Amino acid sequence: MKDIPSAYIVVENIIRKEWGRVLATLIKQFQDFELSEDALQDALLAALSTWQKNGIPDSPSTWLLTTAKRNAIDRLRRARTERGKQAAVLSDTEQEHYIADETDDQLDVVIQDERLMLIFACCHPALPEQERVALTLKSIAGMKTSEIARAYLVSEETIAQRIVRAKRKIKATNISYKVPEDDQLDERLLSVLTVIYLIFNEGYSATHGEAFIRKDLCNEAIRLTELLLELMDDEREVRGLLALLLLHSSRLQARCSVNGKLIALEQQDRTLWDRELIKRGLSILITTLTGGKKGKMGAFQIQAAISAAHTAAATYEQTNWREISKLYEELYKYQPTPVVMLNGAVALSFAHGPNAGLAAIQQIEQDGDLRIYQPFYAAKADMLRRAGRIKDALTNYRKAVELSGNKTERKYLRERLERLASKLEK
Repeated sequence: MKDIPSAYIVVENIIRKEWGRVLATLIKQFQDFELSEDALQDALLAALSTWQKNGIPDSPSTWLLTTAKRNAIDRLRRARTERGKQAAVLSDTEQEHYIADETDDQLDVVIQDERLMLIFACCHPALPEQERVALTLKSIAGMKTSEIARAYLVSEETIAQRIVRAKRKIKATNISYKVPEDDQLDERLLSVLTVIYLIFNEGYSATHGEAFIRKDLCNEAIRLTELLLELMDDEREVRGLLALLLLHSSRLQARCSVNGKLIALEQQDRTLWDRELIKRGLSILITTLTGGKKGKMGAFQIQAAISAAHTAAATYEQTNWREISKLYEELYKYQPTPVVMLNGAVALSFAHGPNAGLAAIQQIEQDGDLRIYQPFYAAKADMLRRAGRIKDALTNYRKAVELSGNKTERKYLRERLERLASKLEK
């Protein structure tokens, strides 16, 4: 056992890092979403009391999985007793099937495959697109309902309802937990790619908590994409997503200081960018765009091209914003969303000046889709600051601080607000 001061801290960590991994294995074995979730919740509660007394086990994931399996069996036993249809206990054979002991190495192999299976199950075409993504983010990434709601610019209640409907649909239609046959992969591909991308995004810029970056989610998204590529090597959008994630990941080390302080793109030390990841990402992107791979041009390939344009600049001042602005215009054809429009406006503000960017986001303001989206106010505040409209900039910085759920990000925005306010006072 490891001597760790507080089991509560570790359990919170486990929930974040291991929830989806363990849940995927439980669902595969018991073929029941709600049973698996309830059993895992019970295991987490047991961990709080047991680990506080006895210390943290060497393999918390294995402990949780074994305990959750036993909890699930207990629940099945009680359900059978209540129905009165079978004996009150499961047979020895059934128990051996569910409680097979895995070594740590075996557990890693099992979980890798089963997480991808669960993603495909959650992204079944029988489920509406929004329900698929919400359920998968909750189950696989262990994201909170509030975090998913912020990503989709809707209320927590709306996301909660989508997740409940998706679980019911899976149970009612008996959707199998497996990677579909080759002829069924294409119809689920976009949803699967979207889910993996959102998992990465939550790791790249965490919406809640203290840490701004969650490398565990970034690495998991890359690993899942690599597994997917083994199934669909010729799919351009799969390759485009992998290129995008690698290029984004190359900048992770430069995005925060050693003491966890957020560093804006223009202030990053580019010598900290991982050149090997950049080289690999660019290689995948180039062969995808020129190598005659299966499928058409898509949003992930364009986003990878945008990221490549950033990595091509030796300094922030040398960034080709005109090229990036044009790429966002192209991206909007594939993803006509307010978020893409906002990012395009930011690029436009650097290519043609802050007033051009402010003019571009007027339509977003009128539509009101981003009224609870913190990056909108932060981006607008920066444009207003550069345009010399200090009072308006302060108003938007205050709104951005108010909407930020991440401690590191909130501190960064507050510092910008305070610096700007002090200049106004002078």
